[in-house]
Amino acid sequence: MSDTFRDPQGGGSLIVAWQAKQRSILIVGGGSVAAGRVFNALEADAEVTVVAPDLCAELKYRATKKQITWYERRFEDGDLDGANMVLTAIGDAQESRRIADLCKDKRIPVNAADINDLCDFWFMSTHRDHSVQVAVSTNSKAPRLANRIRRQIASALPRGTGLAVEQIGRLRKRIREADPKPENSKRRMTWLTQLCDYWPIEQLAKLDSDNIDDLLDAYVKQSDPKSIDLAQDAGSLSSFSSGVPSPVLPAKTITNGGSGSDGKRGKLILVGAGVGDPELLTVRAHRVLKRADIVLADKLIPEPVLGIVKCEIYTARKFPGAAAEAQDDLYKRGLEELSKGKTVVRLKQGDPFVYGRGGEEVLFFRNHGYEAEVVPGLSSAINGPGLCGVPVTHRGVADQVLVLSGANRNGDLPSVPQYTATRTLVVLMAVKRLAQIVELLRQTSHPADLPVAIIERAGCGDQRTVRATLDTIVDTVERVGHNAPGLVVVGHVVNVLSDAAIQDRYLDPSTLGLHSAE
Repeated sequence: MSDTFRDPQGGGSLIVAWQAKQRSILIVGGGSVAAGRVFNALEADAEVTVVAPDLCAELKYRATKKQITWYERRFEDGDLDGANMVLTAIGDAQESRRIADLCKDKRIPVNAADINDLCDFWFMSTHRDHSVQVAVSTNSKAPRLANRIRRQIASALPRGTGLAVEQIGRLRKRIREADPKPENSKRRMTWLTQLCDYWPIEQLAKLDSDNIDDLLDAYVKQSDPKSIDLAQDAGSLSSFSSGVPSPVLPAKTITNGGSGSDGKRGKLILVGAGVGDPELLTVRAHRVLKRADIVLADKLIPEPVLGIVKCEIYTARKFPGAAAEAQDDLYKRGLEELSKGKTVVRLKQGDPFVYGRGGEEVLFFRNHGYEAEVVPGLSSAINGPGLCGVPVTHRGVADQVLVLSGANRNGDLPSVPQYTATRTLVVLMAVKRLAQIVELLRQTSHPADLPVAIIERAGCGDQRTVRATLDTIVDTVERVGHNAPGLVVVGHVVNVLSDAAIQDRYLDPSTLGLHSAE
């Protein structure tokens, strides 16, 4: 034969979607890693048994809610009877190896946390959006990089992808009920394929019951999916800029600043980059970024915002213990460019005057003869939680907001006031010091069951909310990881919109942690 076919590459894993509904999964261990395994198994509708002398707070909650069966003891060989899958998450490597050997003798698939050579399969970095599941494997070579790849894939998905799948699933079921004949299978598939290939995902996500009825009628009549015109809510799943310029502080003329060789005076503009989405920048910020001669940017400015810039972008990399040196580097470069008569944009995260050292920079450049024009940005302290379904105030729930920094000057922890039930605490730059912040809250009488949320990368395509309680948030973040930058929200507002908010793909149900008891 002259035909040629591609050769297998080898070295990969056989990736499948395991149907675990009502299958028995045994998990040995009671810590945060085991809690993650338990959550994944419950998401797959498995029947979960946990064997461990003690449980972390999350697993105790699940045992109390009868979501799992718990045997309060160490593993016994007989625990394998009837198990369809076994997951070990214990610190005793020798015992894990013994359990894995027993499983292999009984032909039971087994995974031993952090011991790759014992595993029949690995857990992948996953994104869940309703019925859509995306999994990334690096075949155990770079699990942290797998998380980054997964975030990038998830951010590339159109907003509403999961809802679109749910609505097509409803329509598909209705079509099969209306036209159940096996010989019409090709007709059903062809029509649905044309619909799915032609219609934007965002529009499919907005289908309602009336729209599905109309589409069913269109199928029965075999109307071309491209010609169907549905009456839908004009609202969009995407965000839009209001088109209203934000107020700015006027630049003042100061005579002792430098000018370029052509006599043109350098101009400094301090711009707030907002919360990550370029559509949430002010109109003036868009215009300024496009007209700059050079942009001096903070380290974590999102790529979509930087994509607006047409000129050189200079970023001083800030590392622990070297923040002052990085700031001095930006000052030096700014003065150099201003002395050449350039328009210099200092691009800062959020709003420059909310824990952004904006005031310090205004004073520094003023002392060198340049008065900054200021273009405010949306502050993540207020708008970040809002974008993720957490209002920082809510009538009858929270009537005050206190914004703190988790890393004050010289690395000091914030001063936390005594607990007030109607106060929302927003703590910026705090996730890396989460355990210390939690301890401060405990010392100031904040209750153990108080809702806490970690808001990550607000306004970006891969934004995420991790919900738990004061008692469980540290273990939850340890389990699901953290994607910087992030902030901490503490208070009863955390869950006030959660039931509705998790319908949005940006509130990832796999990271909600503990809910309040019903």
